[in-house]
Amino acid sequence: MKNISLDITKAACFLEAGAVKAFEPKVKKAQIALEEGTCPGNDFLGWLHLPSSITPEFIAEVNQAAQVLREKCEAVVVAGIGGSYLGARAVIEALSNSFAWLVNDKKNPTILFAGNNIGEDYLSELTEYLKGKKFGVINISKSGTTTETALTFRLLKKQCEEQMGKDEARKVIIAVTDAVKGAARTCADKEGYKTFVIPDNVGGRFSVLTPVGLLPIAVAGFDIKALVEGAQVMEKACGKDVPFEENMAAQYAAVRNGLYQAGKKIEIMVNYQPKLHYYSEWWKQLFGESEGKDKKGIYPASVDFTTDLHSMGQWIQDGERTIFETVISIEEPNHKLLFPSDEENLDGLNFLAGKRVDEVNKMAELGTRLAHVDGGVPNMRIAVPKLNEYYLGQLIYFFEIACGISGNLLEVNTFNQPGVEAYKKNMFALLEKPGYEADTKAIKARLESEK
Repeated sequence: MKNISLDITKAACFLEAGAVKAFEPKVKKAQIALEEGTCPGNDFLGWLHLPSSITPEFIAEVNQAAQVLREKCEAVVVAGIGGSYLGARAVIEALSNSFAWLVNDKKNPTILFAGNNIGEDYLSELTEYLKGKKFGVINISKSGTTTETALTFRLLKKQCEEQMGKDEARKVIIAVTDAVKGAARTCADKEGYKTFVIPDNVGGRFSVLTPVGLLPIAVAGFDIKALVEGAQVMEKACGKDVPFEENMAAQYAAVRNGLYQAGKKIEIMVNYQPKLHYYSEWWKQLFGESEGKDKKGIYPASVDFTTDLHSMGQWIQDGERTIFETVISIEEPNHKLLFPSDEENLDGLNFLAGKRVDEVNKMAELGTRLAHVDGGVPNMRIAVPKLNEYYLGQLIYFFEIACGISGNLLEVNTFNQPGVEAYKKNMFALLEKPGYEADTKAIKARLESEK
């Protein structure tokens, strides 16, 4: 079976001859630091060999819990934010029917996502939609006190209990949380919820292959065994003993860091498959939260082509030359649709008659890559044989290990996120949360002085 593959030729040509190869010793050092746990953030390396540690028994346990929700619920709300929902959403939306909300699929509950914002309208409309429905909740939070998720879970828990009764609600609420501590663990133990553990040594943005991602994906009806198998294959293909020239994660990390040093400060993730929109959102968090530290880091952006060619195409083609692109290309779509002929040919498109729509899309992809390279935009291309669980598993692990290597090359702590706490401190002070009295006083004085 083919694996995903990486073509760096249209990016390496923007660097000096031998520049990619020159990264080999640095990449090797970065890989060894990950393997030996000598890099900053080494207490969060549990994802590194996670795929190969997942057992058939564990997959069976996740599938069994998912089946309970599938049998009892019309809808399941995944309550989580950041890495606690983006990975699951990326996979579910990539594999789902694009018009799933219109499809009468009685086998699978509708998967909804909440706890990732504080929008009153959003939450009001969600609770209104759930009225009269049998719904379950997957509450994903290590601490149980993350504001967006905790606020949402309190609303949903109350509604679920009111509509179904506490005994039935207990059967359709699952907590994915810390093993022993935190508000979510305390609540789950008190209420008797089924629980899964988020490993202490796996950060949120690297947690897709833990129950954080696997449980919602299984509830949606997808094959988590194949997802894990794909990740296992990529774990071997990107291991530290794989030669540099054959290791696509090592090559990708080397090229993107070479381009960064050459002044390319923005990486644009490009897809030509609308189903990959949330995959790009997951990728943006993975690299943005991992590398954006110490006033360093490539800025991760994303576009959905060809749609965004009609909004961002001009800037990418002719704007400031501080960008490079990484294109995810799905080689074979899951459906086949031929373009029809038309006798009058008023739109002038009969030259496409009989061609697959995907052929038109592929020529748009190739034509755009050629134009952007000619316009001074380095391009890397990741070819994915098919959009399914197995290859998404490969793609997930590929970017995780590449991110780990790349962060070490950049000499930052890839696995923390100190900057995320700054806004929380201000928000809690403004809301007058107990324990933040001094901060509340200081912020109020500052705001008064700025009037």
